[in-house]
Amino acid sequence: MKKWVPMIIVLFLLGWAVYDFIDTKSNRLNIATNEDGDVLVGLDVGYQAPDFELETLSGDVMRLSDFKGEKVMINFWASWCGPCRSEMPDMEKFYHDKDVKILAVNVTDTERSLSHVTDFIDEISATFPVLLDENRDVSNLYKIQPLPTTFMVDSSGIINFKTYGAMNYDSMVREFEKME
Repeated sequence: MKKWVPMIIVLFLLGWAVYDFIDTKSNRLNIATNEDGDVLVGLDVGYQAPDFELETLSGDVMRLSDFKGEKVMINFWASWCGPCRSEMPDMEKFYHDKDVKILAVNVTDTERSLSHVTDFIDEISATFPVLLDENRDVSNLYKIQPLPTTFMVDSSGIINFKTYGAMNYDSMVREFEKME
């Protein structure tokens, strides 16, 4: 009997490892669809990210749908927000290191003035697009409460990750690499 105990333990651990490996591989993103198979628009992981259109600091107009086929990080922020300011240098590094599009949506109506936004962007030498949500249209659409809030959207437009609070470079890369 004593000879069988270690063997049973080893077999159990081996079985558990196989189960865990298979479960991890099959743990794909659950995409929210209706009865016709159409992907639902929503704000949770597995839903199609709501499309929006905003003007950038440079005066261009950008839509989320312009980036279909590409991985996108949507980050809601303000220049007065300490955690927002702390994650921006990591976002800049992430923008240059990975094949990601970043849409940094500034909640502009919470700013003292637009110059605070431009001064901060110049100070950190950010090169990713900064979109101005002057009337909170997109912030309201995305139900943004705390700043910063970040969404990672895959190349099909599906939300793969959502978080409240500042992200660091490693967490940005980790979530980016999970996306298809």
